[in-house]
Amino acid sequence: MSLVRQIRKAAVLGSGVMGSGIAAHLANIGIPTLLLDMVPRELTEDEKRKGLTLEDKSVRNRISQTALSKLLKQKPAPLTSKKNLALIESGNFEDDLERLKDVDWVIEVVIENLAVKKSIFEKVDQFRKPGSIVSSNTSGISIEAMAEGRSEDFQKHFLGTHFFNPPRYLKLLEIIPTKATDSAVFAFMKEFGENVLGKGVVEARDTPNFIANRIGTYGLLVTVREMLKGGYSVGEVDSITGPLIGRPKSATFRTLDVVGLDTFVHVAKNVYDQVEGDEQEIFRTPDFMQKMLEKGWIGSKSGQGFFLKKGKEILELNPETLQYEERKKLQAPSIEMAKQIKGFANKMKALVYSEDRAGQLLWNIVMPTLVYSAQLLGEIAETIVDLDRAMKWGFGWSAGPFEIWDAIGIAQSVARLEQEGIAVPQWIKDFVAAGHETFYKEENGVVSYYDNGNYKQVIINPRVIHLQTIKKQKGVIKKNSGASLIDIGDGVILLEFTSPNNAIGLDIVQMINAAVDEAEANYKGLVIGNQGKNFCVGANIAMMLMEAQDDNIFELDFVIRQFQNAMLKIKYSAVPVVVAPFNMTLGGGAEVSLPAARIQATTETYIGLVEAGVGLIPGGGGTKELYMKALKGLPKGVSVDIQQVANKVFETVAMAKVSTSAAEAHETNFLNFADGISVNPDHQLYDAKQVVLSLYEQGYTPPVREKVPVVGESGYATLLLGAEAMRLSGYLSEHDMVIAKELAYVLSGGKLPFGTEVDEQYLLNLEREAFLRLISMPKSQQRMQHMLIKGKPLRN
Repeated sequence: MSLVRQIRKAAVLGSGVMGSGIAAHLANIGIPTLLLDMVPRELTEDEKRKGLTLEDKSVRNRISQTALSKLLKQKPAPLTSKKNLALIESGNFEDDLERLKDVDWVIEVVIENLAVKKSIFEKVDQFRKPGSIVSSNTSGISIEAMAEGRSEDFQKHFLGTHFFNPPRYLKLLEIIPTKATDSAVFAFMKEFGENVLGKGVVEARDTPNFIANRIGTYGLLVTVREMLKGGYSVGEVDSITGPLIGRPKSATFRTLDVVGLDTFVHVAKNVYDQVEGDEQEIFRTPDFMQKMLEKGWIGSKSGQGFFLKKGKEILELNPETLQYEERKKLQAPSIEMAKQIKGFANKMKALVYSEDRAGQLLWNIVMPTLVYSAQLLGEIAETIVDLDRAMKWGFGWSAGPFEIWDAIGIAQSVARLEQEGIAVPQWIKDFVAAGHETFYKEENGVVSYYDNGNYKQVIINPRVIHLQTIKKQKGVIKKNSGASLIDIGDGVILLEFTSPNNAIGLDIVQMINAAVDEAEANYKGLVIGNQGKNFCVGANIAMMLMEAQDDNIFELDFVIRQFQNAMLKIKYSAVPVVVAPFNMTLGGGAEVSLPAARIQATTETYIGLVEAGVGLIPGGGGTKELYMKALKGLPKGVSVDIQQVANKVFETVAMAKVSTSAAEAHETNFLNFADGISVNPDHQLYDAKQVVLSLYEQGYTPPVREKVPVVGESGYATLLLGAEAMRLSGYLSEHDMVIAKELAYVLSGGKLPFGTEVDEQYLLNLEREAFLRLISMPKSQQRMQHMLIKGKPLRN
């Protein structure tokens, strides 16, 4: 259900790391936000020196203002652009609560203390405007208890909104309604959370730690106990509880170091204080962790925790002796076997049913977590879908508990659990007895989930396009080894890259040509996008290096020409082509994006022409296209210094700059005023498709080929002066300077008078020739080889 409501302004009460992070997330999506905190009771030494008093506004707003200053220094950055800080205004609880009458959403993020929260809400109730939404970001205090004693309108508009830290990057938002929450308010917040905040929203029940933290904390503590019981080391556990089983790289103990042991223990104690019996015992903090807390060894923020970095070496903590030792990895036949096996289900079966040390550990930590999830279903979450999504979106698991159970086989695992004397929830036994095999079923691309004896269709936001589902339902129009062409409905087709790392080779180039031809002949337009880990990390370096080392310059010349022509085909297509880049969009990935009619990025689009890092310059028209995009973005009719534009593009490409967000990509001209940003990455392909349809409906015509003004010989000299200054400052190596000279020559247009207008093809020829000269050089080949082997640039 959608309400006729908008959140135009918000207030965040509490400016700690979480509160300021939520304020930053709101600012990132353009919502002006008031950030309030307590009034200080004492002056700092600096304030005393300045002659300030406790009545000065700068002193009274110091806590929230300091939090805003920290936003600019935090890593990872909470703000997508430093400019967004202007949307957050600092204030305090004594002077500014009356300003809550102007906001549509008040979010409380103060200390985890019920009495403090209730006193804050009592004041909020006095000043808020009727109909405004109020929520708490508590990680576990009862939402019902907070609302007690408040006005009827407050209670109707009150709920829990539990963000995960850091709010900009973590997808999960748990929404917890009370018995009094208006169902329309809940529906609006769910829709707002997904479509505007860009979150994955799940409904949680008002229980200790809600869904993700309840299951995640349980799983972590079970892992710690099994480590101690089985004599495994911290490093051994982390070596098999990460990507091997579909969990993040930080695995178990590295995750605890990042989160902070103090935070983790607080979350665990919250459950411990509210449950009983065997469950309570699981949430008791182990003795060695208490000793770590006493010593202040709480993880990354204190410099040591379960791991300690000494120079380049990382040491692991021995929980028995509390001494740091050499980090170990668990070696077992099942691990090697799982690495060779394809498919998550096959890997998990090979691991958990193995009898070696890895198999025993994984069985003993995975199965209790699955059983616990089944026991809590209905209590903490209404459906298995909500529970699974919470773990995937909040803890970065590739599969939720019930999806994992499907993967390893429910009947087989239940039989073993019962054989081992482990209590299995009655509903699971009934499920197996009824002959059901999996909690999820898929027919014709439609997924259903088990719910109280029946299978119900999984409800998906209409803005989510699943390419795998479409391919199962409709098949593909065309495909080769590097790409597939898919009909995504409403007269729009999509070109999906499918090569390893989505690296661009001739196969993708061929499919770009075929896709544009198909779109022009039979469709309204084309989207270029995919749902891989990254959009595209560049061209196929291995293939290019092999050709260069074999001195096949003629072959490379052919490939570059083909790539350049394909980029022009995208640019001058008779129907709109919209590119949807996300995450890493590097080198060739950026070159595919730049000539499109529009780019539909996500908030986390990291785009850059990084060829200098592998000893090259862009060869597919990237330099030319970035320069033209920068010129196009300038105001019409205003006198423009093209040297300044060339300088900026030169610096961006020579320094291999990569945007840290789509907002920053606007500042470096990879995106312009007409390009879009999808806050929810799951909605990106839908949004891109809508852009295609909108352009088509407006009577899209391809751009007219225009000549490009260049800075010529004098501009070339200016660019080289800048490069020489960077070399003398230590920013550029000797070979960097060689690359910079080639780049400057291309960008300036070569030996021409300043302001000469040239054809695009002229610049493309310069790019291709410079690229071929550089790839023939031993030092460039060394850089390419180093990148392939080490995964990072070589400075030579």
